[in-house]
Amino acid sequence: MKPFLFVTDLDHTLVGNDEALVELNQILNQHRQEYGTKIAYATGRSPVLYRELQVEKNLIEPDALVCSVGTEIYLNNSDSPDADWSNILSPGWNRELVFSVAKSFPELSPQPDSEQRPFKVSFFVKQEFADKILPQIETKLQKYALNIKLIYSSGIDLDIVPRSSDKGQAMQFLRQKWQFAAEQTVVCGDSGNDIALFAVGNERGIIVGNARSELLQWHSEYPADYRYLAQGSCAGGILEGLQYFGFL
Repeated sequence: MKPFLFVTDLDHTLVGNDEALVELNQILNQHRQEYGTKIAYATGRSPVLYRELQVEKNLIEPDALVCSVGTEIYLNNSDSPDADWSNILSPGWNRELVFSVAKSFPELSPQPDSEQRPFKVSFFVKQEFADKILPQIETKLQKYALNIKLIYSSGIDLDIVPRSSDKGQAMQFLRQKWQFAAEQTVVCGDSGNDIALFAVGNERGIIVGNARSELLQWHSEYPADYRYLAQGSCAGGILEGLQYFGFL
């Protein structure tokens, strides 16, 4: 057995199948102790909402926590975001201007204060408005030469973040920092904001059986033999994929 880098989304990916989660936690913890495997969570949640979920679901402590859709990385249970990653995101980012432009669209309503982060501006926008409004927001922001991109997921969540940030690029940052080959890295997800995990390189990908339509549609348009579509849901699907790729 070799060590591998395990990177997973949380809601509806790692979390959502309690029985399988207990089994997966035990296996990952043991693999980390015996072989030096690294565990990273990549979530759209802020650190505050992550801690709530960690307590509620008894999640094992990760080696890295990627929060707020890839805009913050916390290493080894630190309370401070990794400065190297923050420095990568800073050029061309102006949070106040991004928020001011976005809130001028009446179809958008700001998410709670806990979800507004230094490198992330977040709104709720209904699916029925999204297709029309998102290109308009992007065009307006680009007039200011801002380094931004829009991430829309789950039919309601809009995150505006620096172009150089997402779960996939954060994963690559960790992979290079810890010197794991793509073949020894596995990423897991269920929704639109996880596409970046699967699209950034040829890391082994596990799409859980309960994946949302936006991810399934992308997977069908861009198939790859290093990506596995599981039958099982959440942690059950992850266990299935880890066995498929020979990590367990």
